[in-house]
Amino acid sequence: MNEFVLGVVSSLLATALTVAGGWAFSMRSRQWPVALLSLMTGLGVRRVISRQRLVSGELMAELTHARWVRVLAGRGNELTRDGFAAVWEAAGKRLESVQVLLPDADLGPDSWLSKREEEIRRVDLGFSSGLLAEQVRVNAAYVSEVARHRKNVSLRFYDLPNVHRIIVTDSVAYLTIYQQAEHGRNSPCIIARRPGLMYDYALLLFGTAWEHSRSAE
Repeated sequence: MNEFVLGVVSSLLATALTVAGGWAFSMRSRQWPVALLSLMTGLGVRRVISRQRLVSGELMAELTHARWVRVLAGRGNELTRDGFAAVWEAAGKRLESVQVLLPDADLGPDSWLSKREEEIRRVDLGFSSGLLAEQVRVNAAYVSEVARHRKNVSLRFYDLPNVHRIIVTDSVAYLTIYQQAEHGRNSPCIIARRPGLMYDYALLLFGTAWEHSRSAE
């Protein structure tokens, strides 16, 4: 009898330790120290995600109830995907404004966009010379067409170091820090809520780039 009870207790203890261990090392629980430190310092960072592509679903949900949207992208592929469909639909209705910044693809081999392309080509053999600029042009053409039908959508071009992607709404900021020789979708993404220093910083980065950009018209 004692052996049976001991066996049951041992099984329950092993199960509890397994669950506790899984929780301790889960992605969600690892974010608690980040959120706590951010709260104490006023930084405003809620989570740090290892790869940008993992936040697509969350970003889509945020965009469905945003009042305004600011986007600075290194290429802009996500602008043409389902995640942004709600933005373009709401731009002439619920959304007050949508501002999009894309790299200037017409500056030639000495541009920051070309330097970024050189980095990506180190790990992606399919990235031929000029491909990144061509992809930017395609995405820019898409946004320009949307802007023709939605007057509160604006597109401008920047020539600055291609080192991050920024998506900011009236409540949250997604700041992807591009890694060298790596696609943006595989780079870490910081999620910061308003109010907070990191949210303000993301908005400042966008505003500064917007002021020094050229019109798409």
